[in-house]
Amino acid sequence: MATPTMAAAKSYNAFESAQAQFDRAAEMIGLDRPTRELLREPLREYSFAIPVKMDDGRSRVFRGFRVQHNDARGPGKGGIRFHPQETLDTIRALAMWMTWKCALVDVPLGGAKGGVVCDPHNLSAREQEQICRKWVRQIVRNLGPAIDVPAPDLMASPQHMLWMLDEYEAIIGSRVPGFITGKPIGLGGSLGRTEATGYGVAFTMREALKVLGMRATDTVASVQGFGNVAQHAIRLYQQLGGTVLSVACWDQADQKAYTFRKMDGIDLETLVGITDRFGGIDRAKARDLGYEALPGDAWLEQEVDILIPAAFENQIHAENVGSIHPRVKILAEGANGPTTAEADEILRGRKILTLPDFLANAGGVTASYFEQVQSNMNYYWGKDEVLGKLDVKMTATFIAVHELAEREKLSMRDAAYVIGITRVAEACRERGWV
Repeated sequence: MATPTMAAAKSYNAFESAQAQFDRAAEMIGLDRPTRELLREPLREYSFAIPVKMDDGRSRVFRGFRVQHNDARGPGKGGIRFHPQETLDTIRALAMWMTWKCALVDVPLGGAKGGVVCDPHNLSAREQEQICRKWVRQIVRNLGPAIDVPAPDLMASPQHMLWMLDEYEAIIGSRVPGFITGKPIGLGGSLGRTEATGYGVAFTMREALKVLGMRATDTVASVQGFGNVAQHAIRLYQQLGGTVLSVACWDQADQKAYTFRKMDGIDLETLVGITDRFGGIDRAKARDLGYEALPGDAWLEQEVDILIPAAFENQIHAENVGSIHPRVKILAEGANGPTTAEADEILRGRKILTLPDFLANAGGVTASYFEQVQSNMNYYWGKDEVLGKLDVKMTATFIAVHELAEREKLSMRDAAYVIGITRVAEACRERGWV
C-alpha cells in the first residue's frame, strides 16, 4: 500500500539509514576494516527490464530488482515487493536488514530482497502474472532453494508466488516447492505463514510488557498500516487483552491517508470487512460505523501506550518524532526501517522501549524458513505446531536481545545489531572471506 506519510519519507534514503545503523553497531563491536567494507555493501545486485504486453495491446517496460546482501550463513532470503515508487536503494536497505534479521533469529539463511516498480492497483491479473513470470526469467540463474529464496512482500500475494514458482519449475524442468515461500496452502504453503509476521510483533510486545511490568489488558495501541502484518498483530494483541484506538492507512480513491479512530477501540473484524486487498479502509463506510477520519499522520499523536508502525520505511523521523505522546512506552516496528537514525536517538532519550524491526517483525522470515523446510521435506506441520515453534523462537530471541541490552547498557536496537552482525561477521571470517 502507499503510505500515510510518503511525502515526508521522500527526503530520506533507506540505504543510507541502514548503513548508518550498521556503522554504529560495527563501531561498538570493533569490527575490522575489511569486514566492515564487506558487510556495508551488497555482495551482488541485479537491475533489469521487464517488458510486458498490456491488455490494451500496448507494450510497457517495468523495472525489476534483486539484491543479495550476504549469504555467508546460508541461501539468500527476502521478499519481492511491488510499488510505483520502489528504488534500488530501498531494496539494498531491506536486503541488509534481512541479513541481520536472519542471523538474529538464528536461522541458516542470508539476506536478500527484490522488487518491481509498478502499481498492482492499476494492473489486471494477466498483467501481474506476466510481470511475475518475466521477473523470474530475468534472474532464474541466480535463484533457487540453495541460492536465494524469494517470498511475498509489499502488495505481493500467494498467487504472485505461485506464478513465480510455476515459471521457475517450467524453466528448470523439475518440481521445486522450496524455491519460494508464501505459497498458497495446499500448493506447498505453510499453515500459520499468513499470521506469522503480525503474531511475531505481538509476541515481542507481550514480552516487552512483561519487562515493563505492564499488563496487556491495561494498555492501548495505535497502528500505522492495515495490511496483513497490522491485522494479525492487532488480532493477537486484542486476544491478549489490549485495545487498539486507531489505525492509519491509504485511501486509494482519494490518494490520501487517513487515521481511523474509535475512542472505545476499533472492531477489527468489522474494519477488515470494509478493507480492500491492499489494506485500504473504505472511508465512507468507516464513518457510517462511527469512526473518525483524522489526518494520516494522526496515528503517531494518539494518547496510547504502544505505537506499531506496520506500513513502510522512514515513517518516524526528526520532523514528526516530537509529536509522539508522553504516554507512549513501547514502539514495536512491524514495518522494515520505519524509524530514522535521528528519530531513534530522540526515542532513546525519551526512554521509549523500541522493539527494532528485525526483532519485532522477524516472525515472517522465521515462518518462511519453516515453510522452506516443510517444502523441502514434503512433510507439513499443523498450524498450532507452526505457531508454537514461532512463539518459542521469537520469545527466545527477545530474551537474548534484552539480556544483552541490560548487561551492556545498550538499546534494544543496538543489542539486536550486535548479535546479528557478530554472527554474520563470524561466518564470513570462518569461510575465509575476510
